[in-house]
Amino acid sequence: MRKPYGFEVSEDCGSCKLKKKDFFCQLSGTALKEFDRIKSLSVYPSRALLFVEKERARGIFVLCEGQVKLSMGSREGKTLILQIAHAGEVLGLMAAVAGVPYEITAETLRPSQVAFVPRDEFLKFINRHPQAYRSVVQDVISKYGMACDQLRTVGLSSTPRRLARLLLEWSERSAEREQSWGLIEIPLTHEEIGVLIGSSRETVTRTLSDFKDRHLIETNGALVKISDRKALEAMAAA
Repeated sequence: MRKPYGFEVSEDCGSCKLKKKDFFCQLSGTALKEFDRIKSLSVYPSRALLFVEKERARGIFVLCEGQVKLSMGSREGKTLILQIAHAGEVLGLMAAVAGVPYEITAETLRPSQVAFVPRDEFLKFINRHPQAYRSVVQDVISKYGMACDQLRTVGLSSTPRRLARLLLEWSERSAEREQSWGLIEIPLTHEEIGVLIGSSRETVTRTLSDFKDRHLIETNGALVKISDRKALEAMAAA
């Protein structure tokens, strides 16, 4: 069955064509059947808010398809973009398990298909299925590692290196989704990229222009193609 935006929608996780190697997708058949029972599947347009920082944790959101921007703000109105979540990731997990407000804001960057599970149902679910509980622990550990890596990258490396790593990461994600090393559709503006990597909009624009002049990438609007992957990888590792 197809829903808005042309998504191939399956209410049955066990037979879903979008299955990933992440979290709930890899649960046993019995657990997946119960997860199907407690989840609700929705399709969101671009720039829709799934949940907002400091909002009471209502439950978890499993991103089946699409992209979601995760950010947090300050009282002064400044915004810090933490990461771009991709298909297979679980959002709002730590807040739902701990029973505290969401620590971040989740906003779709493109039309997205999302499964939602209410907090009470989710807590009962992981208590009944040790495999799911282990997945929760692994996910928390993984996100902690990603946060440390991001801090290390932003705090201890140059803008060209940070931007090279970001482009390579997006390229890998695009390859997973399209099954080829095709074009990268940049999901953020230059200003948002600057917020994500700890730089300014002007520096991001200048660095991308430098990458083009050095024939590391080709651009066409919001589309980017990596022309010299080895050189970009060397820059990211420098």
